[in-house]
Amino acid sequence: MLERLLREYVREGSAAFSLPDGRRLMVGDDPDPPVAVRLADWATLRRIAAKPALAVGEAFMDGGLIMERGSIYDLVDLVARRPMQSLGLLGRLRARMDQANDRRASRQNVAHHYDLSYDLYRRFLDQDMQYSCAVFERPDMTLEEAQAAKKRRLAAKLLLQPGMRVLDIGCGWGGLALTLAELGAEVVGVTLSQEQLTIARARAEERGLSNRVRFELCDYRDVQGPFDRIISVGMFEHVGVPNFPAYFDAVSRLLSDDGVAVIHSIGRKDGPGATQPWIAKYIFPGGYIPALSEVLPAIEPTGMWVTDVEILRLHYAETLRHWRQRFMARREEIAGLYDERFCRMWEFYLVVSEIAFRRRGHMVFQLQLSKRVDAVPLTRDYLGDFQTRAAASVRAA
Repeated sequence: MLERLLREYVREGSAAFSLPDGRRLMVGDDPDPPVAVRLADWATLRRIAAKPALAVGEAFMDGGLIMERGSIYDLVDLVARRPMQSLGLLGRLRARMDQANDRRASRQNVAHHYDLSYDLYRRFLDQDMQYSCAVFERPDMTLEEAQAAKKRRLAAKLLLQPGMRVLDIGCGWGGLALTLAELGAEVVGVTLSQEQLTIARARAEERGLSNRVRFELCDYRDVQGPFDRIISVGMFEHVGVPNFPAYFDAVSRLLSDDGVAVIHSIGRKDGPGATQPWIAKYIFPGGYIPALSEVLPAIEPTGMWVTDVEILRLHYAETLRHWRQRFMARREEIAGLYDERFCRMWEFYLVVSEIAFRRRGHMVFQLQLSKRVDAVPLTRDYLGDFQTRAAASVRAA
């Protein structure tokens, strides 16, 4: 039974699996495979056989799955080469139930991930604490350069002008809002994370921007407008399909008649799916990566125009590679903050996430929305000039 399971999951390449009694199972035709795994006990083996999508990550966290050759990245990459399977009706229904995300659930889910110690995140993110996909305009960009490029591109798509009132939905630790303020905007950033709120406010004080940026602990459904511009980066993945209509209704309600909104979110190219079970349990409870076929129908009833759609493909894979390398370089420090099990959990999270973008159809989409058909230029020519001016303006500030 185990051999059949392994052959089902390892379709390309080769691997060796050592059982608790010393027996060795080989998959593939390489007698000395680059990936070798040891299963520490029979209980681990039984859990993996019963629920592989959940139990492999748990076994790695708990020390029951031991990499004897290669890394956990190599093992996950090997398994990810198998064809993706479609989600049945029952799976789709269960996925919708998991995405309810009412106000109470939203706060709990956000706290689970984003209220972890700031000392954790600052050890592997860029200096501006951007916890979302960077834009690698050149392959040799540093993480800091690519995150700055991402912010410039978003500001350009907003057609930001000094004095505009901007709402940042899901503002994180405040980096994007502070950059928009440096470009002359008046910004309101909202978050459900108390930890992020505290840090964002302190950063605004340190940079002398408290007069232009206000951070609030607030659900987007409770915000009062209007705003000239609305930006939301890396937050839409926590909304859930059942709440998409309410989300875009809120964006439409809060946006001025000649306003522009930009939504930046992870997406999937293969149609509706479900959150990977281990990720849903340990990393992002209530989270869901949507397909555009689930997003656009929720926008249409609002009457807003989708004035631009951009798909960023491998940019997040590269972002996660940088995060993973930085995390591993400071692993001992992070283990001191938490423990070794936590480090294995986060290593597995960063690995699974990166490979999802390399092999499992994940990407990032940026949607530009407006109420008026002529609210934005008719071509993208404005983006390059705006980004050049924005870069000069931020350097001068």
